[in-house]
Amino acid sequence: MADERVLTPPARLMVIGVGGGGGNAVDRMFSDGRVNGVEFVVVNTDAQVLEVVKAHHTLQIGRKLTSGLGAGGNPEIGRLAAEESHEEIADLLTGVDMAFITCGMGGG
Repeated sequence: MADERVLTPPARLMVIGVGGGGGNAVDRMFSDGRVNGVEFVVVNTDAQVLEVVKAHHTLQIGRKLTSGLGAGGNPEIGRLAAEESHEEIADLLTGVDMAFITCGMGGG
C-alpha cells in the first residue's frame, strides 16, 4: 500500500505585543530575525509608538477614546480601548491557529 500523506498547511502562528512592554518585546524579537514562520503584531493606543515599532502588522486600539495617545498607565483606559476596538481585534485573529500575547502589565 502506498504511503499516503495528507499535506496540511503550516499552522498560522502570531505573537502579539500589547502596550509598551509587549510592543518592545515584539520589536526586539522581530528585529532579531531568529524566529521564522511567525507573524509579529504590536497593539497599542499610542499612534506615535506604532509609527516606529518593528513588526509585520500594527493595530491602534481606542482611537476615539484616546485620540491616538497612550492609556497613561490606566488599566481602565486600556480595557475600554480594547472594548472599543473589539471588532478589529477579532479581525486580526481570523485564521490564526495559535496566538502568544506578551505584555508588561504596567497599568494601561
